[in-house]
Amino acid sequence: MALRTFRFFALRPGLDLWAGNARTFVATAFLRKWLPPLGPMPNEEFDVSDLESLEKYRSYNRYFKQAEEAKNKAVWWKTYRSHVKKADPEHGAELVDIGLPYCQPSRTKKAKERRQLLKDNKRSAELERTSRLRTFKIPLDRVQDEWEKTSRHFHVKRLADHYGVFRDLFPKAYFLPHVTLCIGYSQDKGSQVHFGNRLTPTEAASAPQISFDAEEDSLWTLLLTSPDEHLLDDEAEYVHWLVGNIPGGAVQDGEELCHYLPPFPARGTGFHRYVYVLFKQDRPINFLEDVRPAPWKHQEDMTPAGLAFFQSQWDPSVTNTFHDTLNMKEPVFEFIRPPVYHPPQVKFPHGKPLRYLDRYRDGKEHTYGIY
Repeated sequence: MALRTFRFFALRPGLDLWAGNARTFVATAFLRKWLPPLGPMPNEEFDVSDLESLEKYRSYNRYFKQAEEAKNKAVWWKTYRSHVKKADPEHGAELVDIGLPYCQPSRTKKAKERRQLLKDNKRSAELERTSRLRTFKIPLDRVQDEWEKTSRHFHVKRLADHYGVFRDLFPKAYFLPHVTLCIGYSQDKGSQVHFGNRLTPTEAASAPQISFDAEEDSLWTLLLTSPDEHLLDDEAEYVHWLVGNIPGGAVQDGEELCHYLPPFPARGTGFHRYVYVLFKQDRPINFLEDVRPAPWKHQEDMTPAGLAFFQSQWDPSVTNTFHDTLNMKEPVFEFIRPPVYHPPQVKFPHGKPLRYLDRYRDGKEHTYGIY
């Protein structure tokens, strides 16, 4: 009863405030009805009553030119972009590319190769026959290889921007992931890490198998971090795995600086992002010089080159990670509803409803009305 009374008195000021706001809004609307606009309204020069008399653009170039002029023309009203720029002056600022240099292929060479490919396809009798009989099969391996060489790094960057990876891990910077990371927690394809797919903490309980193409004399550093998991500081991260001085592509031969820690998204906090970042080293780095290095101490000797990430949500294995690995009480951020209580079953249920016995059945599937 006390809780209900508290809610009643807590809601009353809100109702009075709403009523006051409503009266203020009506008065403001009434006053603004008589105020003229500060300048010409958009499209005020057009006579909408006679649209047929308006001049047609007749070409896309002419329309595009006039649209650009209207876009760059100064107006008296505030746009959404001006509001965002005022709230965040760094909004829309140019980002810095901190990755490996990208060599733009020659467009002339690509066009020449494409024309030659079209000529070869037209001359192919086998291709004509399979197309006519509708038995042609697209070579998916060749399509995959071509995508890996041409467009993969751009698509991965767009996905990373969509999930906010660069925004939270590399503020005001980005990079093109030129190196393809193949990460699998098991032999099953459903347990592989791609770009935002969902994996359970049970599937990611142990260190995965990682492979990537690299030169024999190159050195790499592999990092697994989570920008969403810290329990005390929103701007901090938990490092789940760190392997440095990896020779070539042999991750198992690298120097394990931080042992693998399974994901532990707290219950009630939704999905967390877990990001693999591969850095290319310019030289061997002695990570043991200091126990806790300062932020960005080795940034001059490391360049991000590979990226993969997945999402994970709480499951029962997280409880074991908190208790056994982290040796702490599991935090819970949601209400755990207790099981429904049923009093002990009576032998002779006199005066009980017809479905009284259904609540004491062993099976989960109820048989309402079937006797």
